[in-house]
Amino acid sequence: MAFDYKITVFTPTYNRAYILGNLYRSLQRQTYRDFEWLVVDDGSSDDTEELFQRWSREDNFFPIRYCKQENGGKCRAINRGLEQARGELFFTVDSDDYLTDDALEKVARWESELPKDGSYCGFAGNLGTAPDVTPNKPLPGDFFDGTAFDRYGIVEGERASVFYTEIHRRYLYPEFPGEKFMTEAVTWNRMANDGYKMRFYNDIIWIYEYKEDGLTRSGYALFLNNPQGTGLFFREKAKFFHYPPQTMLGMWYGFTCDAMDRCTNAQIAEYIDMPRWLVAPMKGLHNLIQFIRKKR
Repeated sequence: MAFDYKITVFTPTYNRAYILGNLYRSLQRQTYRDFEWLVVDDGSSDDTEELFQRWSREDNFFPIRYCKQENGGKCRAINRGLEQARGELFFTVDSDDYLTDDALEKVARWESELPKDGSYCGFAGNLGTAPDVTPNKPLPGDFFDGTAFDRYGIVEGERASVFYTEIHRRYLYPEFPGEKFMTEAVTWNRMANDGYKMRFYNDIIWIYEYKEDGLTRSGYALFLNNPQGTGLFFREKAKFFHYPPQTMLGMWYGFTCDAMDRCTNAQIAEYIDMPRWLVAPMKGLHNLIQFIRKKR
């Protein structure tokens, strides 16, 4: 299909009016201009909407498109963003971070250098705490060709991932009633399992600082409070990586321990795809271990 822009910079946001200006100003400084800024406001109660009304009236060289929806979590916002995107490339940039001035110039150049044989779903730049500082271990050479599965080994740390919009639209996030979080790795893993490659670069194009109100800071609590999405991620990863029996048992046990106060035995078995008869013994083992620890 035809696209209006080379890049859609997509930002899902929730109550981030206090810091969104950093990203906005970094987009104003971009050396590359063929992009749009698409924002999905996930039910903010601060003055985010007023902020975008003001910015939309300013004389920017890029269009700003703002949509607001009922709070449903980042992955629902990404699904809506993919539906609305008018750029060939879909680049999700979090609302508490910002881009280096030449980030989109590099994104466009990297895409132009990719083989056009349909084997790549996208590519990724590096994240840093400053334009020249990253906690990620450098990759050998100018770039590394692999898949999203390499994020569990060779490609360390978080990366600035850019996907072809048409491909990403075929991998929307499953949505579970009552749940608002799912790791983005669910769709990345599905792309990799289907054979799509990615190219990873060392260049820092995204500057981040983890905030106390961010998803990363929320950490494991997000997994615990969203057991269906969490179970989906773990069981698909186990399938894709061909876990041996002992690893499967460890995964089942860990999920049972985490979900036992929130889910029924039937739900635990369904979410993690384990035999239902195993749930009760694993709960018993967990309780025994906790009892022994308390006695010590």
